[in-house]
Amino acid sequence: MTRTLVLLAHPEPRSFTGAWADATAAAARAAGHAVTASDLVAEGFDPVERPGHYAAGPGPFDPLKAQEAGRLPADIAPRVAQVQAADRIVFHFPIWWFGPPAILMGWCDRVLVHGVLHDVDHRFDRGPCAGTSALFCVTTGASAAECGPDGREGDARLLLWPLAQTLRYLGMEVLEPVLVHGVHGYHEGAAKAELEARLAAVLDGQAGLIGGWDRHPRWPFNPDSDFDAAGRLRPGAPSHDPFIRHPGPQSSSRRDA
Repeated sequence: MTRTLVLLAHPEPRSFTGAWADATAAAARAAGHAVTASDLVAEGFDPVERPGHYAAGPGPFDPLKAQEAGRLPADIAPRVAQVQAADRIVFHFPIWWFGPPAILMGWCDRVLVHGVLHDVDHRFDRGPCAGTSALFCVTTGASAAECGPDGREGDARLLLWPLAQTLRYLGMEVLEPVLVHGVHGYHEGAAKAELEARLAAVLDGQAGLIGGWDRHPRWPFNPDSDFDAAGRLRPGAPSHDPFIRHPGPQSSSRRDA
């Protein structure tokens, strides 16, 4: 049986983002999945990693060492188990201030535990979460044009790259994100009616998205073999995103300065 974890990072469960997460959970259950749904805000998740979560030790607080020690906080151990058990993870969240909400990034800080879900010798191709796949279902307030490669809001896909790379670090496969644009409460008249119809179609189509999971395009990443001993992209290896690319003359001189 496929085990699906649905994570919601939005303060209002009655929002479209909340309804979209509900549609994902319903579609997964209808497909016979074992579904775990987690509403981070409603559950009062604390996104701030800090010494108070752990037994006091000598010296400055080192989050990685504290996590690796194996004494996980009581509120984190079950969430780590959710990730370990999941075959699929669907993240539902808006883009705020050009990135995911702070509570979701805090979930990464606290739940993606060093020594359990990754370590120096087990990351990327050798990550412990190999076999798990993830999908981002994302809303933006701006239009699709503004969120495109030449849009003034910035390319929304690139804004999501750090989160995708985080999951790739754990060994996960990441699907290409699904974005719904122009979701805000300032529409009126015909524009509001058009938005409501568009959002209803997204909810109606969620069963098809979940059912077509295996056919959905994947976010391409370089395998470990594409990097040299220093961790740099080998000549001739493909560059899939601007974040990992072959340096040109200008960036090379800046790096060597």
